[in-house]
Amino acid sequence: MAKWPRNSSTGPNGGLSTGPGGGMSTGPGGGASTGPGGGASTGPGGGMSTGPSGGMSTGPGGGLSTGPGGGLSTGPGGGMSTGPGGGLSTGPGGGLSTGPGGGLSTGPTPYYSNIPTRAAYLRELERRGLHTAYNTLKRAWRM
Repeated sequence: MAKWPRNSSTGPNGGLSTGPGGGMSTGPGGGASTGPGGGASTGPGGGMSTGPSGGMSTGPGGGLSTGPGGGLSTGPGGGMSTGPGGGLSTGPGGGLSTGPGGGLSTGPTPYYSNIPTRAAYLRELERRGLHTAYNTLKRAWRM
């Protein structure tokens, strides 16, 4: 499953970096790329893909899945989980953590996700009528 850095770092490989490997990069494999494996790609493994493990997939591990490890899951490691490693966790490695590997970290250890950029993900949640998830994430991400 392809994943892209989604932390708040603008440094090398950071979630807000436009350089190679960055979460906002439009280059090959970048988080904002529409090319193969890119975060904005609808192709296999892409962040906007509805295929297996894709960022817009409702299947196992998908960005719109409510199942184990899914982007909308409240279970362990899920995108909507406040537990260890969860997308809404403020603890170590959590999506809302400012510590190393956290989603809001500005440090060199990125937080990775299989979803597209936050803005694109929020647009898609709203388009699909997933208002509870949309509002929760918009508040959590302060967008």
